[in-house]
Formats: sequence, structure tokens, C-alpha cells
Amino acid sequence: MAREASVNRTTKETDISLKFNIDGTGNSEIDTGIGFFDHMLEGFAKHGFFDMELVASGDLAVDGHHTVEDVGIVLGTAIKKAVGDKKGIRRYGSCILPMDETLVLCAVDLSGRPYLSFDAEFTTDRVGYLETELVKEFFYAISYKAKMNLHIKVLSGTNNHHIIEGMFKAFARALDDATGTDQRISGILSTKGSL
Repeated sequence: MAREASVNRTTKETDISLKFNIDGTGNSEIDTGIGFFDHMLEGFAKHGFFDMELVASGDLAVDGHHTVEDVGIVLGTAIKKAVGDKKGIRRYGSCILPMDETLVLCAVDLSGRPYLSFDAEFTTDRVGYLETELVKEFFYAISYKAKMNLHIKVLSGTNNHHIIEGMFKAFARALDDATGTDQRISGILSTKGSL
């Protein structure tokens, strides 16, 4: 059974459509109007082996906040829908990812309980046309809509581009691990019997 989801979201601020496949090969077509954000999402798809078709138009004349946050909302919703009943999945995933001088830790628990722990500092206001303060907003939106525990911690790093890219790639690897299946798991990996 295909683990896929299509999500459309239209507000007065943004219009977003997403097709998402957990069990893909890393192919993506991304257009948010924010070049660096597109690059990060392409890296997320590639390194998580997710297939994504994403088109977002937003009020970029104001700033990128609504677009970035709403893409997070849509992606989080798609992840939750695609994972489905969570039977047989590993539930947990983690990655410590190096990128040149940068080292990023990401850990995921598809627990059904939303929580974001985000430990990072940026030394520039933006990378390309992406405002660095929006990176946390993006991951916050994903964690709450997907109902996952998401921990992101920058262990070392000085280059803001590398730090952000490391986050997206580490999240991809951790999520791929958490959504993977294990034949030893009968039903749902919880003593409660549900997530």
C-alpha cells in the first residue's frame, strides 16, 4: 500500500499544493519563490528518499514568513497522512550529520505528541532570500502538524548556510529512519498499543 499524501492549503496569504511519497527515490519539483528554501527542500527530499511535488505562492512582498510557515504546516500534514496508522514503523529515528565544519543532531519520535526542541543560533539575518529566524518556524509547524517530537541541535558550526542545510538533511535522514518498517514490529511500537 502506497504511503502517499496530497495536501492543498489556500489562505489569504498563501496557496500551497503538495504531493508527498514517503517511499520514494528522492525526486522533487519544488517552487516556493524563495530560492534557498527550495534548495533546502530539494535536499530534504533527496536525502530522505522522499518524492515531493510542491508549489507555493505567497505574499513574499510582505516577507517570507507566511510562505515558510505554511509550507511547514502542509508538509507536516502530509507526513502525518502518509504515515497512516503507524503499524510496523520504527517510530524513532536519529542522525548526526556532518557538513564541513558543521555538525547537526536531529532526533524524531512519531509519538502522536507534538514537541519541538530547537537549539541553534544564527549570525546572519538571512541566507539568500530565506530569513534565518524562519527556520525554527518551519520545523515548529512540521512538528505540530505531524504530531511528532522533533529535536534539532547544532553541535558545532559557523557557516549559516551549512548549519541550515545540515538541519534539513539530518531531519530527512532521521525521518526516513523513523518511517521505515521493521518486520519484527507487530502492530504499533508502543506498550499502550496506540500512538
